Amino acid sequence: MLLVAASLFFTTPAPLAMPQATAYLVTQGDAQRIEDRFNILDLWTSKAVLGRWIDDDGRRFTLAKLDTIAPKLDLEKTKTRGTYYAETVHIPAKDKVKTMLFEAAEKIVPFEMPEEPVRPHQDIRGMKEVWYVQGTNTFAVSALFLPKKASAWYLATWELIEDDEFEYSRELFEEEFLGKWSKLVKSEIPSEIDFASAQSEEGRTATKRKVELPNEKELLRIDAKHSITNYSNWNATDSDEFVVLDDAVFSRGFIVTLTNDLKRMRARYAEVVPAAVDCTNVLAVARIYSNRDEYLDAIEGDDMEWSAAYWSPARRELVAYLPEEGGGRLLETIRHEAFHQYLSYAGAMLTASAWFNEGYAQYFENEENASWEMGETFMPNYEELAELLPSLMMMDYEAFYSGDEFARRLKYRLAWSMAYFIENGAEKVRFQPFKNLKRDYMAALVKSRGDMQYATAAAFGTPERINLFILEWKKFWKNR
Repeated sequence: MLLVAASLFFTTPAPLAMPQATAYLVTQGDAQRIEDRFNILDLWTSKAVLGRWIDDDGRRFTLAKLDTIAPKLDLEKTKTRGTYYAETVHIPAKDKVKTMLFEAAEKIVPFEMPEEPVRPHQDIRGMKEVWYVQGTNTFAVSALFLPKKASAWYLATWELIEDDEFEYSRELFEEEFLGKWSKLVKSEIPSEIDFASAQSEEGRTATKRKVELPNEKELLRIDAKHSITNYSNWNATDSDEFVVLDDAVFSRGFIVTLTNDLKRMRARYAEVVPAAVDCTNVLAVARIYSNRDEYLDAIEGDDMEWSAAYWSPARRELVAYLPEEGGGRLLETIRHEAFHQYLSYAGAMLTASAWFNEGYAQYFENEENASWEMGETFMPNYEELAELLPSLMMMDYEAFYSGDEFARRLKYRLAWSMAYFIENGAEKVRFQPFKNLKRDYMAALVKSRGDMQYATAAAFGTPERINLFILEWKKFWKNR
């Protein structure tokens, strides 16, 4: 692990994003499961980059380990983690190493690579070789380097700010980073897996003994931990189904509580909303920032600045921050977002209807809460509200999220009221016509490959049953 306190470069960590996943539905006999596949360049980058840091003035420092050959830029080519790592090929210490290193470095640096590197004016203590590769640009100092007693090359890039003097910055980089490498790093940064030994026959030499790779769930756990391994103030807390990453150094008790709560809630989600596919091979990842500023920096560009937590299906991680008032409200918020996470996996990564997805997410925030919570002056008129339910059931997300704040809150509460009725009132309706509503909804969602309106119609069966649902919904709420 890097000793970040001893360096000018390792300042404020910028945790690495998880690689973007695409879900495929795999059928094995009578069972179906989701299989995540990834763009191979995204997978390679997420493993090669060891960390990014940014100082108070905006200088960015990136460190990468270039021990494997970078894949060609092919946005269409995807593989599972296991397949990709089994085929990983290491950069050799001879022959075409320069070409391979340049091809790898150009995938990471924020500039065009030069045709030839520039060597330092004099040897740098502790280094076998150093090549400066920033070319003619003066906004970044970047070097490929091979430390003594190391088995792999590294790449460091220090992006400067407008007023920095380039030559002075390069001298500082050389003296304070390259010259002190052995003091800044306890030992050569290890790989979590010996991928050279785990490669397929095509990707390894005949003299290597093949090592069994962990399964996809454990490979995801390794990648999640890799994203924070080199940040001294970040921690990983494990359970069988979750890994929680956080830099809440003064809130360790809360993180343990959160991890236990996530495990309990995941079991509760599965009990209430049955999965349509086998998702026992899934590891849920949660990333908790210690404050809102860090959270906003991390989600920049995701159009989620208004949020306190959110589930990112593409990155397969739940992201949140610890508010100043403490963890009580955050637990409720994360229960909401963690249901979105569960439902994504349970529904083969297909987007469920807004009424179902948001309704049950609100329901799980606090199952004991039966209040409409629409403000002191709001008195529910169930006759009028019932007239809104048919359109709510068929709404897409654009319509669900549209309108002013009150209109959006009302749609959320209507969706919640449907979930609450299904869990607390529907079973008492004569002949239990809604007994299999959730199971049928999930099955139809997967069968239709995400047709939300089809899934809702299939779950209720007939227009007459929708009308009966609304009638019984009114009776339930009027009699509470």
